[in-house]
Amino acid sequence: MHYTLHQLQVFYKVTQTLSITKAAEELHLTQPAVSIQLRNFQQQFELPLTEIIGRKIYITDFGKEVAIAAENILNEVYAINYKTLAYKGQLSGRLKISVVSTGKYVMPYLLSEFLKKNPGIELVLDVSNKSKVLEDLEKNEVDFSLVSIIPPSIQVENIELLSNKLYLVGNRDFHTPAKKKLDKNVFEELSLIFREKGSGTRYIMEKYMEEHQIPTKKFIELTSNEAVKQAVLAGLGCSVMPLIGIKNELTNGDLQIIPVKGFPIQSTWNLIWLKRKKHTLLASAFLDYIKENKQRLINEHFGWTDQF
Repeated sequence: MHYTLHQLQVFYKVTQTLSITKAAEELHLTQPAVSIQLRNFQQQFELPLTEIIGRKIYITDFGKEVAIAAENILNEVYAINYKTLAYKGQLSGRLKISVVSTGKYVMPYLLSEFLKKNPGIELVLDVSNKSKVLEDLEKNEVDFSLVSIIPPSIQVENIELLSNKLYLVGNRDFHTPAKKKLDKNVFEELSLIFREKGSGTRYIMEKYMEEHQIPTKKFIELTSNEAVKQAVLAGLGCSVMPLIGIKNELTNGDLQIIPVKGFPIQSTWNLIWLKRKKHTLLASAFLDYIKENKQRLINEHFGWTDQF
């Protein structure tokens, strides 16, 4: 057999995504390139690795065994690369972080300087909803997670980072009374746009509604903060949104904060990890970096939130 590391990487990614298209996107290759590498890899085995049924790709039992071996081989290759950099005195390794979807407006600013100082680091950053992020954390598949709600069901340690302010938001055409805060009953009159169940923003929004016994009109449910933002911009309704994700739209006047008594609703962004987790040297270095630099980074990149 003469399969290559590249073919192993392509096959392993296909087993993870169960999609030629998604594998191509994550590997930054074209779909034909992935299909060719997958076919060339398959030709070296007498047993099928995958099956196509309808339009779906399935991994055979034999293919699953090969995928496990491929993962082990690739991990050993990564380890060799990391050890080489370590002998050169450079911090290296793979840093795995899961981030709730709105956290994508926060995490890059906490990582940028650290990664520039340590170019040997391979970052794996997964942006998902709260449920998936906590699932990955509980399975010990990541070093850290960024969340705005600390999970009560998982034993974790944490570092508090910055306040997560949520406001009721409408588009530029929404009429708000000058210098007057609206009463909470305004929610009864609005068409509200919600995030999907499992979202931290949805959880905070619904908790507020329940605590204040506020009925809501029939609502739209969307699966990302960006989708909610676009729906509000288009005038489909209003939504309770994290301030951190609408800076440009507020500055441009495309969105406006609707003043409501008792707002903003607040939670706190936390970097969390499993209690008693044995950190790698790299993960420990990142943790130390955050502890030493968090206030400076927050002031530099998120000081603008104090205006609201």
